[in-house]
This record gives sequence, structure tokens and C-alpha cells, in this order.
Amino acid sequence: MNLPRRAFLQLTVGAAALPARSCVAQAQAYPARPVRLVVGFAAGGGTDIAARLTGQWLSARLGQSFIVENRPGAGSSTAAEVVVNASPDGYTLLVAGLANAVNATLYTKLTFNFTRDFVAVAGILSAPNLMVVHPSFPAKTVPEFIAYAEANPSKVNMGSAGVGSGTHMSGELFKMMTGLELPHVPYRGSAPATTDLLAGQVAMLFADYSAIEYVKAGRLRALAVTTATRSPILPDVPAMSESVPGYEASGWYGVVAPRNTPTEIVDKLNRDINAILADPKLNARFADLGATALVASPADFGKLMVDETEKWAKVVKFSGARVD
Repeated sequence: MNLPRRAFLQLTVGAAALPARSCVAQAQAYPARPVRLVVGFAAGGGTDIAARLTGQWLSARLGQSFIVENRPGAGSSTAAEVVVNASPDGYTLLVAGLANAVNATLYTKLTFNFTRDFVAVAGILSAPNLMVVHPSFPAKTVPEFIAYAEANPSKVNMGSAGVGSGTHMSGELFKMMTGLELPHVPYRGSAPATTDLLAGQVAMLFADYSAIEYVKAGRLRALAVTTATRSPILPDVPAMSESVPGYEASGWYGVVAPRNTPTEIVDKLNRDINAILADPKLNARFADLGATALVASPADFGKLMVDETEKWAKVVKFSGARVD
């Protein structure tokens, strides 16, 4: 059957517009069912807290459940692999952080590329890590800690949330800049590492912001925060740069999705996450944790992912850490 030219062109244009209309309709209906927020560490750590706060507020805003799923293992790479292999439909998201940027060079046999195979959706928060010791530890300041560790080489161990975690790399950066020998004791998340520090099983930990409550309660002693300046929530705790000039290791968290997730869904999530980050009540909760909202466009958050991956590649190389 021969169609008139005008009718043929109308059909062609209409067919070409179908995918775009379909994506817009999909985004407008999103989310139509529960969304998984996959976390690469055990419950109770910094990534988990960021995920649960985000999930709680998004659920209230969008009227659909955002369910946190903890999949610890391989320094968060296990969780990342779950998400990268999920359908790119916005219903399986990864709460990513500094550890994922580190893993890009730490792991030699990853089946994915962090900055290529994930699309940046939105930031959640940024926060300092804390250099903390048990209250019984002899040192009360960073210079005293350095002097004690120099006098006791390889006898002061350093816990972390796992090989390649942000807490591990904060410690490796400290070792790189001070020349100290601090044997590394990795755990499967911040919560178990903190538990052992509270019990005196390890000497020191670069803890994430989930440890602030223990510091406030006097159960841990904070020697420094890892941001470039002091934290308003712990104004009496020095910044590490005051004793180790140039040191900076901020923790950060955000949401990423599998590559090829429709732009319309990414943009909708970005708008909704940035909207909840503007809420004074959520900001007050962040402030209690010593954190600040990380408001960013997908492009800005994507640039942060790339910049952090490049920065921590140098620390990974120094540490000599490699995971197959």
C-alpha cells in the first residue's frame, strides 16, 4: 500500500516521538513500586545512616517505600556489582561514597568501572571522618599520638571499616604524610570497627561521622577531624591539618544508578533529593551528625566522583594495597 507523502511523514515523526513520550510518562509515574537503596556496608555505619535518612524522607515525599538493603563485602564492591547489573529503571540504586572511588584502583578485577558504568544522580551529605582512640590511650593530641607511634613502631594498630573504605584511606593518607607504621585491621563496616575500638581491641580508628555520639558521650576520644577546618559540631577538636599541614579527607555520600537509566528518572530523583536536602529539619539532623547537605546536579556530582577517584588512586598506590 502506498501512503501519501504527508501521511508517511506524520507517521514517521509520530513513531520517532514515541520513545521520548514513553520516557516522560515513565518518569511521571515513577516510582510506581518500592525502590531499593543498596548499601555496601553493615547497618549502623555512615553509608547506612545516609541511606536510611534519604530513604525515610523520600518515602514521605513520594509516597512510595525506599528500602535500604545492606550488602556488605569487598569494601562496598559487592553492593556496587548488584546495582550495576540491575535493570536501569530507577528501582535499584546504590548509595555510593568515597570507598567506591577508592575501589576503582584498589580492586584489580572489578567487573565494572565506577565512573563509566554508573550515572550520578545526586549528593546526600559530606562529613569529616574522625581520628578517634579509646579514652585509655596515652595520647590526647595528634602530636602526642605521632610521638607515641614513633616510639612504638608497628605496635599501634589502626582499625577501619574495611580494605579500601574511606576510613581506611583516611588512615593511609595519614601514614603517607607522617611516615608512621600503623598495622591495619580491617572490619566489615564502621559499626563493628567502632565496637572493637570501644572494647579496646584496636588502638585507633579513622571513624566516620557515626562515631560522633560516642565522642560526645566520652566513650571515645577524638584527636582530630579530617576536614580542612574544624567541625562546628566538635569545635574543640582540631582539624588534622593543624598538625599535618595539607591533610584533608572528607567523607561524602550520594546516589548513583546503573548506566542507561533514563535521564528523566535521574533528573526527577535529583530534584526530589535536592528538595529534601533543603528541609531545615533534615539539615538539623545532619548538623547533629557533624555533616552538611551535599546539594549537587547530576553533572556536579559526577565530577566529584571523577575527581575523588583520581585523588585516592595516589593514596592506594602509596599504600600498596591491592585486592583481586
